[in-house]
Amino acid sequence: MLFLWTVVYLFLFLRYGGWSEYRQAWMVDTLLAVCFAVPHSILLAPPTSRWLRQWIPSGLLGCLHCMTSCLSLLAMFHYWGRMPMEIWHATGWAEQVLLACFYGSWIGLLYSLYWTGFGYQTGLTQWWYWFRDQQPPKRAFVTQGAFRYMRHPVYMSFLGLIWFTPVMTLDHAILTVVWTLYIYAGSYFKDRRLLKFIGEPYHEYGKRIPGLPIIGFGSLRFFR
Repeated sequence: MLFLWTVVYLFLFLRYGGWSEYRQAWMVDTLLAVCFAVPHSILLAPPTSRWLRQWIPSGLLGCLHCMTSCLSLLAMFHYWGRMPMEIWHATGWAEQVLLACFYGSWIGLLYSLYWTGFGYQTGLTQWWYWFRDQQPPKRAFVTQGAFRYMRHPVYMSFLGLIWFTPVMTLDHAILTVVWTLYIYAGSYFKDRRLLKFIGEPYHEYGKRIPGLPIIGFGSLRFFR
């Protein structure tokens, strides 16, 4: 329920921006954008997971990760400062194209999450098997759907959510820059985790499929 509540606010925030204006908002906004990315990444790191398993059941780690991400996003929405200075303001057909791409990115995000499993994204699957005292099934290595064209379609969709906006205010630009860097770094570390857990099949997959088709350089290019 917290996940669904956060998704609604995320849509409103990315579509219409923040609700309040105050001095030095750029400092607060930068900190808030980073404060979502840092805990999200730390909790995904295997050493953190191993440490947390000493204190809480492994079946609750997914719930903890989801709740941490949602609460950090909700805090960001609440304290975000709107900066009316505009970098671009599209009108007419350009506005309609950007909005179509924005809504299309939402469809792409839901489609990609469907293939990776909504239950795993929210922690519900892990919790359900833990609650029933059963071993959860091994998570499938997905190469279907959008994964036939890129290794990280979820990240690609998020890039669309933050870049495709008819009105790029200064505060939205701060969010876009910070989260673009985070998505690039996150895709690198996700590749490293998947290479560790899946092994050679993922390496062969990465030799055929780029990380992101448009930004296929550096860590997002084909594996060698």
